[in-house]
Amino acid sequence: MPQIKIPAVYYRGGTSKGVIFKRSDLPQQAQQAGRVRDQILLRVLGSPDPYGKQIDGLGNASSSTSKALILDKSSKPDHDVDYLFGQVSIDKPFVDWSGNCGNMTAAVGAFAVSQGLVDADKIPENGICTVKIWQANIGKTIIAHVPIQNGEVLETGDFELDGVTFPAAEVVIEFLDPADDAGNLFPTGNVVDTLEIPGIGNIQATLINSGIPTVFVNAADIGYSGTELQDDINGDAEKLAFFETIRAYGALKMGLIADLDEAKTRQHTPKVAFVAPAASYTASSGKTVAAQDIDLLVRAFSMGKLHHAMMGTASVAIATAAAIPDTLVNLAAGGGERESVCFGHPSGTLRVGAAAAVENGQWAVKKAVMSRSARVIMEGWVRVPEEAAV
Repeated sequence: MPQIKIPAVYYRGGTSKGVIFKRSDLPQQAQQAGRVRDQILLRVLGSPDPYGKQIDGLGNASSSTSKALILDKSSKPDHDVDYLFGQVSIDKPFVDWSGNCGNMTAAVGAFAVSQGLVDADKIPENGICTVKIWQANIGKTIIAHVPIQNGEVLETGDFELDGVTFPAAEVVIEFLDPADDAGNLFPTGNVVDTLEIPGIGNIQATLINSGIPTVFVNAADIGYSGTELQDDINGDAEKLAFFETIRAYGALKMGLIADLDEAKTRQHTPKVAFVAPAASYTASSGKTVAAQDIDLLVRAFSMGKLHHAMMGTASVAIATAAAIPDTLVNLAAGGGERESVCFGHPSGTLRVGAAAAVENGQWAVKKAVMSRSARVIMEGWVRVPEEAAV
């Protein structure tokens, strides 16, 4: 069969990269969820690849660069664009639609403006375009503040983001009501739980639904310092299996899965992360991160590997948990009430903010805020064998 070509834009969003499509540009059968859509996205990224390299696609062999987004003019009142995110597995024929990507969210507003999904009368000649996004995976509203110059999206600037080599224009992102639909930040009702894990023991954990379901544990409780980089963990199968076990038991405790085997088909959520009090370390870029410049250390895993920086949605979870007294994240940051934290991750530092309050006897958070940047790397058509579309 011949190849078909599909209009697409290859974007960097935050510390991630992905391919963005307008839903109407996809082949007819892929405009709806299902087998054909998944087949096409897998082929675009070069998955499944038993070599783990994604040589025959646009993926770059990491969870941060194996992402696909589908955008459409919003069907929701008072929203500009509907955003659907797929985390494409590298070595398995699987696309996980269970969560959002906060980093790529930085590219959603820019794509929506440049591709005509935002009404022209909302776009200033110069200034900030406020794009209201409906995140369809999790049913949440996100607001992206996209810089505009001469009527077009401004991508260049002096905003620096650790984990990204070059500066760019800052995009401020607001995640509104980031808890799950029931408003239940803590699915167990506790800010700290005990996970009883055979072969590992009892581990304290903060289980939170904000931005993305996340399992936080103390670094010291599991024999880590919180200053680890990717090479300290990702090449060791036993260490990776250890964290995957914690993640699976956390998912079970959160009610996200009915049995442990389900965790294998839900790789994107929940995330697992470990936290520690602030300490100095050398980031992956070689720069020194000083203890006095951060509030705490956080290391998080995505799709089974230690992330090179920090996922945007996990950053929302960090901001929320830090704002609520006595969570493991809050205690690692020194405890007490706070509306923002600066945390150290493998590539450097990131400041995030959230305001939490008790409503009707339980914790609630109305908004979490962070800054990211986005840039078009390539645009045109991506080609896949026609067999992927049948």
